[in-house]
Amino acid sequence: MTNIINIAIDGPAGAGKSTVAKLVAEHLSYLYIDTGAMYRTLAYAAIQNNVDTKNGTALKELLDTITIQLINEKEGTKVLVNDQDVTTDIRTAEVNKQVPQVASHEAVRLEMVERQRKLAMEGNSILDGRDIGTHVLPNADVKVFLTASVDVRAKRRHAEQIKKGMPSNLEELKKDIAKRDEMDSTREVAPLRKASDAIGLDTTALSIPEVVNEIINLVKKPAL
Repeated sequence: MTNIINIAIDGPAGAGKSTVAKLVAEHLSYLYIDTGAMYRTLAYAAIQNNVDTKNGTALKELLDTITIQLINEKEGTKVLVNDQDVTTDIRTAEVNKQVPQVASHEAVRLEMVERQRKLAMEGNSILDGRDIGTHVLPNADVKVFLTASVDVRAKRRHAEQIKKGMPSNLEELKKDIAKRDEMDSTREVAPLRKASDAIGLDTTALSIPEVVNEIINLVKKPAL
């Protein structure tokens, strides 16, 4: 039986993790596991069900009642909650603002991590998030930590939202991303940090194809 290979890509909001992970997965024919979408889905469900995102107990109870499916398609990852397609719904500004709070609760993260690990055990996969290499998959074969300046990350997110026809304010995005960085880095449970054995890649001046090639080269090293 061939050994399963897991790739962990971590980094702050807007560093290009999801875009890069999808392309690497497509090139290598790996399963792409969008962990951020899982937290977004719970945030969306909390809004729909009027659950206070500051209440960890209530959020965990809500999470226990929902199934989250990630379906890889050519156009991207389709996200289903209880068989309902919420792919677009989980990308709104309203959901964005709730995600850091949702992700800060220990009980929620423990359950999400279990779900993510089960998915990763099913075959060669690539996961992106903020604590994949340090917490979710500490024994991942390849770990990469992507960074970029706040300005560049905000501009990328702004362009992405405009392209999707969504309303977007660049200055607000800069503030949101800086605030998200602080919340992710200082939270008590599985904070955002670079794993000691992760390869750091500053994507500020790199194109997406350049970052993708860097990661593919790491995966193809003889050690694997």
